[in-house]
Amino acid sequence: MLNRRRGLEAVERQRARREREDSATRLRSEVPSLESLRLEIEECGADGAIAVPAHVKRVVVESAPALFFLACHERTCLEGGHDVTAEVMRALKGHNERFSGEHTCTGACGPAPCGRSLKYVGFATYRAA
Repeated sequence: MLNRRRGLEAVERQRARREREDSATRLRSEVPSLESLRLEIEECGADGAIAVPAHVKRVVVESAPALFFLACHERTCLEGGHDVTAEVMRALKGHNERFSGEHTCTGACGPAPCGRSLKYVGFATYRAA
């Protein structure tokens, strides 16, 4: 029964995420000169050890939402994730070609905060003005 409820909750979270993405402003309209964007992402546990192997998120600039919410990969984390939208958009609007940041998960694992940390490095290219 518990697994079924968690499964239904996961489906609901995915639906809500898709709705946020669909209703968000498009990245192309926010940063018209942006040509490409790549984020290298690493997630660490509360103890600092790498919890999820580093991976690359390539953003399809033409159709992507101006929304950068990355899920927490801790399987017991509820209502967590990493919303780095403000930081990424500030870097892109400033035409930064390389930028980085870190964010601590906002969710909880039982009664305790999740504590997972996400580190990212962004690489962007822009059309000449």
